[in-house]
Amino acid sequence: MAKVKVFNMQAQEVGSTTLPDELFAVEYNEPLIHEAVVAYNANQRQGTKSTLTRSEVRGHAKKPYRQKGTGHARQGSTKGPQYTGGGIVFAPKPRDFSKKMNKQARRKALLSALSQKIRQNEVVILDNFAFENAKTKEAKAFIDAFKFQGSILVVNDNNDEKIMKATANLASLEVEKADNLNVYEVVATKNVVLTQSAIKSIKEAYAE
Repeated sequence: MAKVKVFNMQAQEVGSTTLPDELFAVEYNEPLIHEAVVAYNANQRQGTKSTLTRSEVRGHAKKPYRQKGTGHARQGSTKGPQYTGGGIVFAPKPRDFSKKMNKQARRKALLSALSQKIRQNEVVILDNFAFENAKTKEAKAFIDAFKFQGSILVVNDNNDEKIMKATANLASLEVEKADNLNVYEVVATKNVVLTQSAIKSIKEAYAE
């Protein structure tokens, strides 16, 4: 088991904790992580876009003018795609983009991504993540204390109203509950902050 330092929100070391190897020292599996990210992004797509084909647009199929003798190209209907207001060629229609991934594969992909972040020293362990007054300046002080560079993902077990209000106006800071954590959020973020309560939740959820 790896022993790591625990900090408070002022970036002061306040203790240490151990991370079980079966959860936080998992071998890096890039193909599996890629599959999980692709599945996540696909599942975010609504698939609701829809346009009309030439058979669906309003109008009629009458020839706009006679076949020969006009000097123009022959036309069969003003509902064709070459006309303004005509139908769309290969019109997009509502469809389901979702991709399935089995539970064990998702589990392994998430633990692999977290383990890689730890190996890259891009994970900070917090004793607690909370704010007194729900002020943006409190959240900004937290970022400044650790001198974070790039995006930050805070994984907490209980994100109350004060936390959400304090972090709402900081584009670089995202807050997520441990039970909603996914691979995409981990790999798309430079710095991952895990609270001790979040680690406990991850252990309970993913320990075999």
